[in-house]
Amino acid sequence: MVISEMRLHPVAIADGPLRSSYGRHAPYALRTIVELKTTDGLTGISETYGGDQPLAALERARPLVVGRDPFQLTDLWLSLADQAEKAIAGDRSQTMLVPGENPHDAHTRTYAALEVACLDLIGRAFNKPLCDVVGGRARSKPPFSAYLFYKHSGGGGMGDDARDDEYGECLDPQSMVRQARQMIAKYGFKEIKLKGGVLDPGQEIETIKALRAEFGPAFPLRIDPNCAWSVETSLKVGRELREELTGGGYLEDPTATLEGMAAVRKGLLAEGIDTPLASNVATTCFEHLPIAQRLDSVQIVLSDPHYWGGIRAQLHLSKFSQVLGMGLSMHSNNHLGVSMMIMAHAAAACPHLTHACDTHYPWQTEQDEVVLGGRVPIVDGAVEITGKPGLGVDLDYDQLARGVERFNNLPYRKRDDEAEMRKHVDPNWKRILPRW
Repeated sequence: MVISEMRLHPVAIADGPLRSSYGRHAPYALRTIVELKTTDGLTGISETYGGDQPLAALERARPLVVGRDPFQLTDLWLSLADQAEKAIAGDRSQTMLVPGENPHDAHTRTYAALEVACLDLIGRAFNKPLCDVVGGRARSKPPFSAYLFYKHSGGGGMGDDARDDEYGECLDPQSMVRQARQMIAKYGFKEIKLKGGVLDPGQEIETIKALRAEFGPAFPLRIDPNCAWSVETSLKVGRELREELTGGGYLEDPTATLEGMAAVRKGLLAEGIDTPLASNVATTCFEHLPIAQRLDSVQIVLSDPHYWGGIRAQLHLSKFSQVLGMGLSMHSNNHLGVSMMIMAHAAAACPHLTHACDTHYPWQTEQDEVVLGGRVPIVDGAVEITGKPGLGVDLDYDQLARGVERFNNLPYRKRDDEAEMRKHVDPNWKRILPRW
């Protein structure tokens, strides 16, 4: 089995005006669908970040892919070694850059997209699900959480392609409780995450308290302000939410840097508050983990096979975090059904997974789905891994062509949440840390 062709499909998918400390989401999110075809007629697929930068990185890897045995993944990684060595010297945190935009981890993102497509090929060749190809599953129904966002009105898209606004405007505690009710009723989630760093911290504290009052302690809560708070403000929030964020919940990236996180942890422990801190901003690669453990900055690592280096790297991370005494969950970005299955197989294969994973999937629509047969089901808050080979999904080429057409018609090729804020909310808006 030899890879004979690599096809790259840049697509645009409608995205609502969701808010975070980075700014506001544009009407469309960008993704790239990867196809690897073999000499014996098989096709393996993957999904990764979109826009010109990730696409160019994949194009540069083309000579390393075509003509390759898909089993030789270690050699593929070593073939990217020069790029990797140059990248390691830079800052690989995501403090200022959204996922998919940091040039210093481009090598791991590129490799991950190619690795998953190769593993999908191998699973199809042997009629085995991908998670079973990499060693077998620890669970067949990996859990995901309700991912809540403050948002302006609108469902994404533009002009004739504007989408229905399923959740409406959500900019206060009451509307966020409504959003959570809708999402849990539809998908059966059993854990709740709130993207913070948008409103005054006092209002976000009220939102978490309203969610606890509505759903009770059976639903673990977490909040992620993406480093929008100072150490002092983080301590205040941790103090105010000491009950709401325990019992399976956590406080995620409240402030910038591992040293800042360590100060928050130390301050909370001094007050007898053992709320765990999670991170996907300060910890994005294996080099960060021993530092985070030594400083006691991070108690829960948020993985992501898309930028940690693929599903096999995810398995290493599972073991590494367990050895270091850290919990493990999974970060998410806007994505389609192919990535939903990548995340599900990665979570299924990890022996050490302590919290339900994040997913943006409820924010995307059937109209954009490129998976044949429609959207991947989320039932009782979980995605079931069936006996289908590889990732377990195939591409709908008509839908894929529509996504490519949307991409080609867009005036932008890169995510820029600051620009969207200046366009729609405040012409002088700029991301500053800490904001509070």
